[in-house]
Parts: sequence; C-alpha cells; structure tokens
Amino acid sequence: MKEKISGLSIKLITSVLLLSVLLCAAISYMGYREFTTVLEDEYNRSAYEIAETAKSYLDPDRLEHYLETGEIDAAYLEIQDRLDALVVSTNSYLIYVTRLSNDYTTSTYIFDAVHPDSGFTRYALGYTAQDMDPAYQDEVEQIMTTGERSAVYFYSYTQASGAHTTAGIPVKDSAGEIVAFLGVEKAMTALENARQTYVWNVMGITVLAVVLFLVVYIGFLRREVVSPILTIAGEARRFAEDNVARLDLLEQIRKKDEIGTLARAIGRMETDIVQYVENLTAVTAEKERIGTELNVATQIQADMLPRIFPPFPERDEFDIYATMTPAREVGGDFYDFFLVDQDHLAVVIADVSGKGVPAALFMVIVKTLIKNHTQTGMAPDQVFETVNRQLCENNEAGMFVTAFLGVLEISTGRFTYVNAGHNPPLAALGGRPYDWLPSKRGFVLAGLEGVRYQQQEIVLCPGDSIFCYTDGVTEALDPADALYSEARLRAFFRGRDLEGRPLAEQLDLLRRDIAAFAAGAEQADDITMLLLRINKTTGRDEHG
Repeated sequence: MKEKISGLSIKLITSVLLLSVLLCAAISYMGYREFTTVLEDEYNRSAYEIAETAKSYLDPDRLEHYLETGEIDAAYLEIQDRLDALVVSTNSYLIYVTRLSNDYTTSTYIFDAVHPDSGFTRYALGYTAQDMDPAYQDEVEQIMTTGERSAVYFYSYTQASGAHTTAGIPVKDSAGEIVAFLGVEKAMTALENARQTYVWNVMGITVLAVVLFLVVYIGFLRREVVSPILTIAGEARRFAEDNVARLDLLEQIRKKDEIGTLARAIGRMETDIVQYVENLTAVTAEKERIGTELNVATQIQADMLPRIFPPFPERDEFDIYATMTPAREVGGDFYDFFLVDQDHLAVVIADVSGKGVPAALFMVIVKTLIKNHTQTGMAPDQVFETVNRQLCENNEAGMFVTAFLGVLEISTGRFTYVNAGHNPPLAALGGRPYDWLPSKRGFVLAGLEGVRYQQQEIVLCPGDSIFCYTDGVTEALDPADALYSEARLRAFFRGRDLEGRPLAEQLDLLRRDIAAFAAGAEQADDITMLLLRINKTTGRDEHG
C-alpha cells in the first residue's frame, strides 16, 4: 500500500511542482522583460539628455571651418574641454561630433570626447573612419535627412565595455541646415548587476515558496485524496475480478466532495452492473435474433432488385447496368428496369426518406406500385400521379420518396421521362460530353395529394448514355465533411475516357473515385447508380 501511495503522490506532486515552476518562470520572465525595458528606456532617455546638453556647447556655424582648415583655436579647445567634462560627469563612454559621408558609412571627426576609463583612444580633428554599424545605417540616414530623433534606440553589448546605449541627434547651423551628427554612447553599468540581482531574488523566493507549499500539500494529498482514491481503485479492481458487489469499504468514505461522490457512484455502479450482467444474456440473444432477421431482410431486398447482367441478353439495342450499396443493413434507395413490352424499356431510380427498416418497407411499396402501373402502358406522368395518390392515402408515418422514371421506345430511341424531386440525370448526347439532362423537378411522391407531374421527351441516338443516381453519390462526405458534389460527378464523366468501356467497369471506376474521396469516412447514405447506353435503333417515327 505504501508503494502505491508513494507512486500516486509522486505523480500529483510532480504535476503541482511543474505547474508551480512554469507559473513562476512565466511571472519571472515577464517581470524580467518589463524591468529590463524600463531600465534600458531610462538609460536611453539619459543619453539623449546628454546629447542635447553637448549640442548646446557647439558653435554649429564653425564646424565646417574646423574641418576645412584644421585650426584648433581657443573656442575649439573650450568646447572640447566641456565635452570631456561632460563625458566624465555623466559616466558616458563617448561624445563625438562627426560629418557623415553621403552614403552614411564614413565619419570625419570634428570633436571626440572619450572617458579616460573606457580604454578608447580619442580621434583627432579631421580623422576619417569607416565605422558606421550597418545595422544602424538606415536609422542614421533617417536622422540626417529629416532632422528628427530616431524612433528606436541603438543598443549593443561588447565583452570589453559591457552594455551601452547610443543616442544620435542632428546638428543644425544658424540657417537650419544639418551640418553634423552628434552621438553619445552611454554606459549601462547598472543593467547587468540589476538583472542578476533580480533573477537570483526571484529564484530564491520561488524555490522557498514551492518547498513550503509541497511540504503542506503532501500531507493533504495523502490524507484527503490519495488514500480514498486507492480504496476506491482497490474495490473497483476486486469487483472486476469476481463481479460480486461489496459496499462496506466504500461506505467508509463519507466525504461530501467529488471523491465521496465517486465512492457512492462506484457502489451504485457495482449494483447496477450485477443487474446488467443478469440481463445481458437475454439481450444478447435478442440482438442475435434481430441480426439474423436483418440479414434475411438484406438478402430479400437485394433479391428484389435486378442483379443479373446482362438482364436481356437477347436484346442488343441497349446495355444497362445498376448497383445499390446501402448505408445500413437495409436501405431506402432502389433502382428497377423492365420491359413494358417488346418495344419499351422502363428505368426507375428512387430514394425514400430515412434509412433502415422503415425506409426499406416503404421502398417495397413504391417499387411495386411504380412497376405495376408502368406495365399497364400508362404514360410516365400518369404513373407518378396515380402512385402519389395511392401513397398519400395511408401515409401516417409522413414518409416520402424522390423518383425518376423514364420509358425508352427501343425502335426509335424516343425517351419519355418524369422527375419527382429527384437528382437530375447526366446524359451524353450526340457525341457531346456528359451534361445534365433537362429535367423539370416535380414534387416528391407521397408528399402532397393532387400533385400534377409534367413529363419530358428526348430522342436518344446510338452511342448516347444516361446516368441516373441518388444523392448518396453527390452527398458522399470526406473526413472534413466536404461533399463529393454534382460538379465533381460531372467532372468524373467528362475527365475519364469511358467510351467503349463496359458499363459495369464505368460504375466501378466511379465507385472507386467516391471511395477515394471519402478516404475512409463512414458512408452516410445509400449509394445507387444506373447507367443506360443506346447501341442502335431500328427506325424513327414522326417525332424523330
């Protein structure tokens, strides 16, 4: 037991310790950044104040004279002495006045005041050096062209001189022309020491606070959390082994917090599981019975759809092929094709609302009604009007179906069709690429009594094809819930060389394309497809 307590305690303590360290580190880092920023800003402000003071010592109108003549007169020496004194009194490294080249890379020194402890050597009047730091060249150019102070400050660090900040300002003559650049390099002597002191103080206080917190927290964890949780875990492990409820240990945990709630829940769970196990055998047997019946229903539904291809081997005027893949054991989609007489072929595709057994039962009714009325020789629009009326009579479940019915006059190629709210077929006509068949979408079947349907007619020529499908094709989803879409479906038929291929191979390629798009995502709806191709006609009537 001690080993288990120690292991659980270590996990909890480690997580709290890690959280404490991360929190303290975040607070310390933000404080360190803010502290450093404030200190650097203060040094930079001081450097600019020194620069303004140094500029007040200059006679800008004589700077060019000093450079041209090299003359060092009493006025020059007085300015130099005052700059030297200012360097020492402000603890600056350098105060210098230079004339910059046009490309701002070369400096010609007019005045150069150097702190005696800096280790630097003073540059004489007229000394020229290519000493402009490329990192600051754009900022210096901005200063010298606009006369404005830089929006940022120049900061650098060297091993020899430590951290320092540079202030740079333009020097204007009495005519307002910028004639020189004045720079001040200010030593930030307190910055590094202040940083180290800050870090060590924060770390020391943090460690002390964490240690004191953990000492108190360990005792609290053992008494209030670890021991009750181990009792609950031990009881759960015992119950998993023998499946016999024993509530005496759990009843000793009388806490009113979440741990007490968990103990009582485990006790109730043990009682419920014992009862559940007793019922599980009966439920499993019932589920197996239902599964067997669903398998039989699946087979019955599959047997209702034409599955022998070619279905009319003696007829070479056309080819037809169809498939249906239900989303569940049984589905609501169906297709059908049959000869009304020796010169008329009917094709049907439909999608019943909903899925599962209810949709399958409704599908049987719809399929039977459509086939029975079509075989009497009714026109497609009359078939749908009659079927719609009969379905509406006893439709308390409120189900409906979208359907497409077409009747092909084999001898002439005349194709008469009607659409009850179904997806428009794709058609390849007259050697042109696949495109949507003009289709006026009427209202769904079983949705409203008294609906009138309008049939349409085209003439199909040898080589023409019509592809019918349900929305399980266009609404197939990928893992990101994007739709396969009508545009992708049309692009498939237009982008593939399908001419001359068997119809079964064409639908198999489409099925594979849908599966590749889905990339393993669960099939959400039945996928039903039917493809009809005209091989030849024997003649034309007056409609042709």
